[in-house]
Amino acid sequence: MRLTIERSVLLKSLGHVQSVVERRNTIPILSNVRLDATGDGLKLNATDMDLEIIEAVPAETGQPGATTAPAHTLHDIVRKLPDGSQIELTYDSADSQLSLRSGRSRFSLSCLPVEDFPAMVGGEFSHTFRLSAADLRALIDRTRFAISTEETRFYLNGIYLHAAKSNGVDVLRAVATDGHRLARFEVPLPEGAGGMPGVIVPRKTVGELRKLIEETGMEVSVSLSETKIRFAFDEAVLTSKLIDGTFPDYERVIPTENDKILEVDRKVFADAVDRVSAISTEKSRAIKVALEKGVLTLSASSPEAGSAVEEVEAAYDASPLEIGFNSRYLLDIMAQIEGEAARFDMADAASPTVIREVNDGSAIYVLMPMRV
Repeated sequence: MRLTIERSVLLKSLGHVQSVVERRNTIPILSNVRLDATGDGLKLNATDMDLEIIEAVPAETGQPGATTAPAHTLHDIVRKLPDGSQIELTYDSADSQLSLRSGRSRFSLSCLPVEDFPAMVGGEFSHTFRLSAADLRALIDRTRFAISTEETRFYLNGIYLHAAKSNGVDVLRAVATDGHRLARFEVPLPEGAGGMPGVIVPRKTVGELRKLIEETGMEVSVSLSETKIRFAFDEAVLTSKLIDGTFPDYERVIPTENDKILEVDRKVFADAVDRVSAISTEKSRAIKVALEKGVLTLSASSPEAGSAVEEVEAAYDASPLEIGFNSRYLLDIMAQIEGEAARFDMADAASPTVIREVNDGSAIYVLMPMRV
């Protein structure tokens, strides 16, 4: 195998594939990236057996061939080469070494047999549809902060993607929850997504997908079956196993009877929460929200740091209420609300609170209160 490729092209692609590769691997071949040189260019492939990425990049191929090389080492080398440099890759099967030459730099990397590199079985995809990059980005960004990191509840370690109805309209809905908070966001249902199975996309896949979306403005082709999901971009294809579990009935935890309505300027409120939370303990991050007509008072105290109080103007005319929240969770939700005003629907100090944007119903957030 012999080819020449521009550094920035190879670095961008290696950045995508090496992040799929786990740093610690008990199976040596999974630490490697597969390199396939063809007449069309270079194809890179990396997998951790649950997630696979294949990306094609332009290159001048002198001699077709294939090998596998250590992903993180190769990425580090290319990253440290000067901008604008040309890289020549040569693989000699006689000594199983990949030679990398660029300017006055020479590197030799040990390779493993390409035959040992595992292929992810594609299988049949029952549904395929196209989503704009903007819609897919919004589905991820508006929900992923609520994904659970608790491995024992593995069925919460991802985003639940499914078709649903909202006010009589078909929508594609993303939901994530960690038991303390819930995020739900929806976009119009794309053509071809009707009747799709509800699937749980793993946290790692969501992260890798978000990186790829950042670099495209094109539509993304989404294919899924009961066990796998595939996202196809211009040059890259990301295929992932789905979480094999049942996502809980999230509709049951979204209150519909909350009658105490608060409307507040999102930025003013978020800034005040951020300031007051400086006093709250690192462990609980608890702050108290006291509501009276026309005013909201935020407070926090801790034995070590002292206390903080701040008043914020707010539209509220129900009976007085005191309720506690985790300030970090509040700030996470405020960061996702794009409009100027946030609306809180509350019942009492012990019941879940529904938070949404005043003029946009596509996103709903549910936050469990804390004792303070």
